[in-house]
Amino acid sequence: MTTTTLRPPVRPAAKAPRDAHQADRLWKATPLTWVGLVLGVILSLFPFYWMIVIASRTNDAANSWPPPFLPGGKLGENIQRVLENGDANIVKGLMNSFLVSGTITIATVFFGSLAGFAFAKLRFRGKNAMLLVILASMMVPIQLGVLPLYILMAELDWLNTMPSVTVPFLIGGFGIFMMRQYAEQAVPNELIEAARVDGCSTWRVYWHVVVPALRPAAAVLGLLTFMEQWNQFFWPFVVLADPANPTVQISLRSLNTAYFADNSQIFAGTLIATLPLFIVFVLFGRQIIGGIMEGAVKS
Repeated sequence: MTTTTLRPPVRPAAKAPRDAHQADRLWKATPLTWVGLVLGVILSLFPFYWMIVIASRTNDAANSWPPPFLPGGKLGENIQRVLENGDANIVKGLMNSFLVSGTITIATVFFGSLAGFAFAKLRFRGKNAMLLVILASMMVPIQLGVLPLYILMAELDWLNTMPSVTVPFLIGGFGIFMMRQYAEQAVPNELIEAARVDGCSTWRVYWHVVVPALRPAAAVLGLLTFMEQWNQFFWPFVVLADPANPTVQISLRSLNTAYFADNSQIFAGTLIATLPLFIVFVLFGRQIIGGIMEGAVKS
């Protein structure tokens, strides 16, 4: 009688995917990629470096040929001259710009997220028509509304005051549309329904469910809004005729006169006006990236 020995089935060795090598080559940076990245970084940083070079030189050296490519030793002196320039009043301009930009940023993020949540998740009559009107408002340039808006500011007696450069920009169509698109994907309907079952009102759903989910988009919108309002020149130039109450961009314009251009002082003032934007980006840039990564992991 013969005995039969049972052997475990032999499994074929796992084959590596055909395109594994191709995928590895796809994600591996080539020397040409590094050259492009380095060139992009140089082109991006060179204007800031050139600003520091001219701001640290005398006006004669700034206008010389060939131009200097190394920083000088006059940066502190030029900054002091800018701060003491009574025509520019740059300290007042910095304070006004920070107040205006901060107020508009907070209002834009709040109202934009609130309206975006309503357009994305709530049902009400006329929703599509109202959204279409908001989108149409984004196509109208601000220059077309300058005259009626200026008349309105004059009727309200807001000329040469901060409300004239703040109130018209507290909410914009871009913020609403951006928050609406993000809320459509980032806030599940099941989560809102669960909050409703637990007895949450619409306001509590927005504050406790929607706001945490919209944090990445709110951070990006806030940073873009702050930068846009900080660099705003046209409308403040129209309504702020009083040189004693300028924004920072109006102060920078006062440094450049029609008779004499002190480039070292102008670039020093530009450096002062750029530093707040750099600080804001450093403080909130990490939160923006962290929020985006958190949202990606959750999704």
